Parts: sequence; C-alpha cells; structure tokens
Amino acid sequence: MNSSFRNESWSDKSFTWINAAVITVLFLSVLYPIVYIVSASFSDSQAVVSGEVWLWPVRPTLEGYSAVFQYDQVWTGFKNSLIYTIVGTAINVGMTVLAAYPMSRKDFFGKNLFMIAFMFTTMFTGGLIPNYLLVRELGMLDTVWAMVIPGALTVWNVIIARTYFQMSIPDELLEAAQLDGCNDFQFVWKIVIRLSGPILAVITLYYAAGNWNQYFNAMIYLKSQALYPLQLVLKDILVSNDVDSALLSGDPLDAAKREALKTLLKFSLIVISTLPLLLFYPFVQKYLVKGVMIGSLKG
Repeated sequence: MNSSFRNESWSDKSFTWINAAVITVLFLSVLYPIVYIVSASFSDSQAVVSGEVWLWPVRPTLEGYSAVFQYDQVWTGFKNSLIYTIVGTAINVGMTVLAAYPMSRKDFFGKNLFMIAFMFTTMFTGGLIPNYLLVRELGMLDTVWAMVIPGALTVWNVIIARTYFQMSIPDELLEAAQLDGCNDFQFVWKIVIRLSGPILAVITLYYAAGNWNQYFNAMIYLKSQALYPLQLVLKDILVSNDVDSALLSGDPLDAAKREALKTLLKFSLIVISTLPLLLFYPFVQKYLVKGVMIGSLKG
C-alpha cells in the first residue's frame, strides 16, 4: 500500500474509500447496460425474450446481425448518417473556427457585442415552428441541407475554441506573420489551424457525435425514407416497433419466433449504430483531455 495513503488521517482515508466506492458503482451502472446489449445481440433470440441473458451471450449466434445486414433501410440509413456526419462536421468546424478566431483577437472591434449576440441565442430561441418555417422558406425541406445547416454552429464550442486561441496563439506570432506579408486568412489556414490540433479534435468529436446521433431534425424536416439517418431507422424499430415484415417472414418462422427475432434485431442495431463513434474515439483521445482543459479555462 502506498506510504502516503498510510500517513493520511482517518477522515482522509474514509473520503478516499467513499470516492472509490461511488466511482465504482457509477462505472458498473454505465458498463452493465453496454455489456448486456452486446451480449444480447450475440445471443439466441428465444434466450433474449425469455430473459436468460444476464451477462454473457446465451447460445451464441449471429442471427441478429444477419437480419440487420439483410435490412435495406439499415444500409440506407447508415449511408445517410455517414454523409450527414462528414458534411455536417466539416461545416460545423469551419464555422466555429471562423467565428471563434476573430473574437480571440484583441484588435477586433465590437467583439464583445458579437459575443453578447452569440450568448443571446443560448438563452432565447424562436421555437420549433419558426425554425420549421425558416427551413421551408429556404427550400431545404426534405434535403440533405436540412440536416446540416440549422445546427451549423454551437455557441459553447465557439467559446472554448476562442479561449484556446487566446491562450495558445501569441500576438507576437501574428505580428511576425504580418511582417512576412501573411494576411488574416493565410494566418488562420497555415498557422492557427496547425497549432490548434487539440481543440479541433475536441470540437470535431463533439460535432461528429451530435451529427451521428441526430434524429429530431430528421423527424421534423425529412419526409422521404430514402433520406432517413440510421438513428431515425433505429427509432422506428425501437419505439414504433416498425420492422419490415418481409424481412422476418420466411420458412418456417412462426409468429413467436418472428417477434423474438424482431427483439434481437433491436439489440444488434444498437451495437451497429454506436460502433462508428467507438472506433473514432481512440484517434482523438490523446487530444481530448488537453483540449477540454485548455479550452474551458477563462480567457
């Protein structure tokens, strides 16, 4: 046991043990649903319905994933979500940098007024109906743009990016670049972006997760199922229990087995819908803590 721990007072030791216990309980409460969903997705459909699955897969099978891969709407939704995530995140990050960098400059006239205007939008909004009417008047209903333009900017990400620029990009660097004939756009593209890897990784992860998990805008602005993102397909299956009967009808599937397979299909879809973010996270993990800590400090 660590000597420093042995030298602590009884109250300090109690506080440490209580913290450890609370963190362990929270960790297990988050971990167990994930383990259960993954195990259920690999288990026999009858075992899932009968409640035999608790921790490990029961009578392991790929039946659920086989059904998912035969579901054309899943492939369409996956493709659409991928498009919305890539295009939307590129727009999000670009808009955030273009908004945050000018407000990080001390010589930018009126930056406080602009910041007040940004903050105003976090406290007051026009509401759902005005937003819908605006999207309709702009001709974006039932288009890809309805999924990526209305949420093109998040004020919180602008604030943390601005703070990062203020703390990490010295004024002397700008002055030196200007002496070499570098204009503002060149400075942002060639210097600021290249020195801002941690914060760009953080806001990219935030935006990508939001775009990938987005379904509410799709419910409001999209009518064609060909444009539905994967999350909306998942919502129809989980909440509305809407599964193409042709997918589950086969010899010799009876009604009970079809219902069991429909339940298994839900667990498999949850795993598939969360997998891309889990695969993306390790690539930005090393920047995440540094970017969040620096960007969250008051500038």
